[in-house]
Amino acid sequence: MTTRAGWISRLTVSTLCSFAALSASAQQTIKIGEINSYKAQPAFLGPYKNGWNLALEQVNAAGGVLGKQLEVVSRDDNGNPGDTIRAAQELIAGEQVQMLFGGFLSNTGLALSDFAKQKKIFFLAAEPLTDKIVWADGNKYTYRLRPSTYMQVAMLVPEAAKLHKKRWALVYPNYEYGQSAVATFKKLLTAAQPDVQFVVEQATPLGKVDAGAVTQAIADAKPDAIFNVLFGADLGKFVREGNTRGLFKDTSVVSLLTGEPDYLDPLGAEAPTGWIVTGYPWYSIDTAANKKFVDAYQAKYHDYPRLGSVVGYSALMSIADGIKKAGSTDSDKLAAAFKGLNVETPFGPIVYRPQDNQSTMGAYVGVTAVKDGKGVMTSYRYIDGASVQPSDAEVRKLRPAD
Repeated sequence: MTTRAGWISRLTVSTLCSFAALSASAQQTIKIGEINSYKAQPAFLGPYKNGWNLALEQVNAAGGVLGKQLEVVSRDDNGNPGDTIRAAQELIAGEQVQMLFGGFLSNTGLALSDFAKQKKIFFLAAEPLTDKIVWADGNKYTYRLRPSTYMQVAMLVPEAAKLHKKRWALVYPNYEYGQSAVATFKKLLTAAQPDVQFVVEQATPLGKVDAGAVTQAIADAKPDAIFNVLFGADLGKFVREGNTRGLFKDTSVVSLLTGEPDYLDPLGAEAPTGWIVTGYPWYSIDTAANKKFVDAYQAKYHDYPRLGSVVGYSALMSIADGIKKAGSTDSDKLAAAFKGLNVETPFGPIVYRPQDNQSTMGAYVGVTAVKDGKGVMTSYRYIDGASVQPSDAEVRKLRPAD
């Protein structure tokens, strides 16, 4: 008859073996947590996920990092800061990830940044554009890949000033990103053109724009030009309503993000023409880095890349390079290694600035047109992110000491 002691002994051995197997498995990979708003923002984040999966495949095919394969465990945050934190806690406690990356909306990105600070875990903010993430709320454990709100607005302001338009309307989603973009645009354009006037502001709920009312309010103010910060479905509604009412016929438009295929392509032949935008004209950028990326992306997915694809790819490559430089997955060592880290991306080489943990990734600025029933960017040029940063002295005032 099996004794209780014998049963407990066998159970103990079995449990220890299970723990040993789990430990061995964990040691074979470097587990990385990824959190994003996939269901809430599919236009950008579907291609973004494809991008980091492509990078993951390439890194692992080349032997991984520090002799180990990388493993990404991804979670959806529903575009909600509370769900973002719950997902982060589960990834660390349940999945035992060693670092985090991702984020899309500014509010979820800020929540993750604060979480990284409190838990002392490394976090690469791939997409959130809020300036606070590297300045007012910056911390040693958080770095950011994409050019910030300030940087992208600073790229557009010189083009806006060249228009010599006096009366401006402003339309934006009413949360951190939109508010920051408009505040920066006002500040920088006023400095460049002191006689400028801002005659109407339309701050809309994210994802719930009343395009008819917004368009009519702008038309009633009779502006000479419009600064638009809407994106995604809100952008589509605004463009269609504006086209129907003739709002853009004799009015110049300067618009953040609209040249990104993630948002421009869904508009089809309704895409606006003559708008000055930031974006990604993947189809005609002839650099070796972009061509190599586009070829690899199309070979894997039988589809063309969007801006989100570049962000996802560059984020995972940044993490791989950071781990290599650190020689470790320890968060403090990673944070130190990212200072001055050089990374090759489809946009060319970038550097993570030691002074504020912001990368120098830039963006393309150009003019929208319609070709073959589809929106495109023309007359574009790449603006290096390093050229649109405030001075180091200003950064020291904006960012607390780590």
